Order: sequence, then C-alpha cells, then structure tokens
Amino acid sequence: MTLSPYRLLHAKPQSVPFVDHTGIEWARVRRTHYWMYQSFNYEYPGPVKDLHQRLIVVPPVQHANQTLEDHKLRVSHQEFTSRSERDPFGNLVYYLDLPYVARSVNFEVWCSVERRGSTETPLLLDSADAQVYLEPSRLTLPDLALEAAAVRLAACESDPWRLAEAINSWVYETMEYKSGVTRVETTAAEALKLSQGLCQDYSHIMLAVCRLVGIPARYVSGHLLGEGGSHAWVETLLPSPTRPGKLEAVAFDPTNHCRAGLRHITVAVGRDYQDVSPTSGHFDAPYPGRLQSSKRAGLILVEYFDGSEITVDDSEIQFLEEARRIA
Repeated sequence: MTLSPYRLLHAKPQSVPFVDHTGIEWARVRRTHYWMYQSFNYEYPGPVKDLHQRLIVVPPVQHANQTLEDHKLRVSHQEFTSRSERDPFGNLVYYLDLPYVARSVNFEVWCSVERRGSTETPLLLDSADAQVYLEPSRLTLPDLALEAAAVRLAACESDPWRLAEAINSWVYETMEYKSGVTRVETTAAEALKLSQGLCQDYSHIMLAVCRLVGIPARYVSGHLLGEGGSHAWVETLLPSPTRPGKLEAVAFDPTNHCRAGLRHITVAVGRDYQDVSPTSGHFDAPYPGRLQSSKRAGLILVEYFDGSEITVDDSEIQFLEEARRIA
C-alpha cells in the first residue's frame, strides 16, 4: 500500500477502489484498513440565518482494536466557525455555526481507520461508568410486552454472557427487517408491536430487554461493510472473565444475528439513537430544509497473519484541489 492515510483524505470519493470484502477469510486477518467518505447536503427553499449544525460522524481515536488514523471535515461555505468536543459518552462532536446560507450547504467527512484481528484488547469499563446504560432512555422505555419478554429470557438463562446471546437471537427471530414502517423516533415498544423495522429498531429492542434483565447496554452507531447507509448495533457490558470488578464491552448485531466484528466500524456510542444521531441542527427560517446524504466505505488493505496482503490498485485514484476551508 503506497498511499498514506493523509493522502487518502484528499481523494475524490468516487475514484477510490475497494477490496472485495465478500472473499475475505476473516479468521486469518491480522489487520484491515478502511477508507470512508460521507456527504450531508442540505437544501432550503430560500435563505436561512444562524445555522447551528451538530455532526457525530468521526470514529473515536481508539475503540478496542479499532484506531482512527486520520480524518478531515470539509464545509462548502467560507464563512463559518467550528469547534469540537467530547460528549458525556466520549464521542467526538463537531459544532458548526454558519451566519447565512443562501440555498444549500454541504458537509463532507473523510476517515481512515485501522482494525486489528485476534490481537484485540478487550474494551473495559468500571461498573460506575456503566450505570447510565442500565436506565431506560426515551426510545427504550419498556412496555408490558418488553417486560414479559425479559422475564421469559431471564428465566431460561442466568449467565450474563449467555443471556446476552439469547437476547440477540430473540430479537433477530422476533423481528422482520423492513424499511418504511418505522422512523428514527420510533420507540422499542412501538417497533416490537410492529415486529418490523430497521437496524436501529432491532438495537433499541435489544437495549430495552438487556436493561430490564440487569445487563448494561449501549447503542452503537457506525458502518457495516456492504451497506450503503449507516448501521446500528449493541454493546453489552458484561462481567470480565479476566478482570474482576470490570465490565467488558461485547458487541452484538441483532439485525444480522451475529457478534459485531471486523466488518463493523464504530463511530459513536450512547443510550439510544438520539445520543448519536450523525447530523442534527437548527436555523432561523420559516421553512424546513431537505437533507440528501451519501456514503462510500470499504476496505483498501487486508493483511493476513501469514504476512500476505490484499490491496487496491491506487493508480486510478484522483485527488481534490483544496479550495475550501477545512474544519
């Protein structure tokens, strides 16, 4: 691989080729390198003033065996101010303030991420830090149906690790993946009543049941190889088998009935979707805006334990002229 992560942050999105992830032997993988691009384009019927935008789109510097190598955020306007900070859950949040937008504004982000294979160091938390993930949030408030499911599952399994596996399986078997029936504001109780929904609905249901049986659990927003949009899954916080008194973050993807692994890239964690919404904001105008988003994400390097590598042909990659300010 001859291109540095920094150089890849200046690549034209459509020109970057990817390794075919469907043929990867994941059990043999020592190291993977991902390149990601997202665009959030807002259009308005007329001018807007005092636009305040929040973006949670950049992965953490370190999350277990995942490392953020570099990132870039670009805004289509010259006049704006920006700041970044960590929220209470440790996520990197960008705040952008634009005094005036005539008709449209575009926010773009490039990220370069590395993940390691079986050399993973468990992500450990103190019990005190996990208490916030035991309490129900607005989108995971339980109803009688969720409470009944929790009682049934807990009666069949007392070990927290096996119980988390059972909850993951139950959500997958109970739900049908279907678009257009729920929204991001749909609660776990509402989605369970429909028995249909998207990844955020599967995750909210699993969160609600985990918390009801005493397992701290948090919502994960990120990306899954092969999916065009963002993806959601769950990190359960389970008693560490090697570090007494510590909790180990163990990730489950109830939508795909699996443990989250090297095909998943974590961007942010929280109590539910509302804590980690990729983009949100407000402005002064008598009309709403319209969002169009797009994403490209994929593998550009795979290294196996035997030292062999699969890389992309970088000869066709085109690079941008940096004519706009970078936040």
